Amino acid sequence: MTAPLTERTAGETGDDQPSVLLDGVSKTYGQGRNAVPALDDVSLSVRRGEFVSLLGASGCGKSTLLSLVAGLDRPTAGRIDTRGGKIAMMFQEPALFPWLTVSANVEMALRVRGVARKERRARAAELLEIVHLGGFGARRPHELSGGMRQRVSLARALAQEADVLLMDEPFGALDAMTRDLLHDELERIWRERGLSVLFVTHNVREAVRLGDRVVLLSSRPGRVAEDFPVGIGRPRVIDSPAVAGLASTVTERLRQEVLRHGR
Repeated sequence: MTAPLTERTAGETGDDQPSVLLDGVSKTYGQGRNAVPALDDVSLSVRRGEFVSLLGASGCGKSTLLSLVAGLDRPTAGRIDTRGGKIAMMFQEPALFPWLTVSANVEMALRVRGVARKERRARAAELLEIVHLGGFGARRPHELSGGMRQRVSLARALAQEADVLLMDEPFGALDAMTRDLLHDELERIWRERGLSVLFVTHNVREAVRLGDRVVLLSSRPGRVAEDFPVGIGRPRVIDSPAVAGLASTVTERLRQEVLRHGR
């Protein structure tokens, strides 16, 4: 079940074709008695320009799924198709190089792409402006707050000129106010760039606040337990009655899934 984009039609995002397609994907670690199934027969698609939030109990395979889509690991069975699109990934920790300046951290992604030095500097400055960090290029990561470091990480991801942005609990360690501000920034950048986003979180309200859809995975091994369309207009507020109402429904379904697996 795929929900329509809120305030953006498929035509506005280019077309209705998937930018990420998982078809019967399974992943098992180890062999024999030591085999640990992480994902089982997962079929999921993310349309171009769509924001999909991924929820589930700890250990249900959410991060494994992102790693498979990113090409960091291979599925045991099934097929993953990213339609030749470029993939960028953000983690919970910014993973910045502490000895490099903020600008140099962003430039690193451009350097890997083979962008010339002069162009790298100008492009890094532009990206830092996009994430509202203009003027901070000469700082070192330790001089920034946690939220600012995540903005640098986002700028670095954008420097990869990706079509698909994979986000693994990028705001999980931040305080509520900083997280709320970064929700606004992420939504703005997503809308402006027409990115396809697959966003992993444990925060149900965050999932509803950001997503066009909320996909719930079962406990291990992860399977698609339910797909919730988010028919709430944008912009959204995380504490709005509409967001809270749907979050309550999703939370109850998540609770049922956890109890069903005895966890």
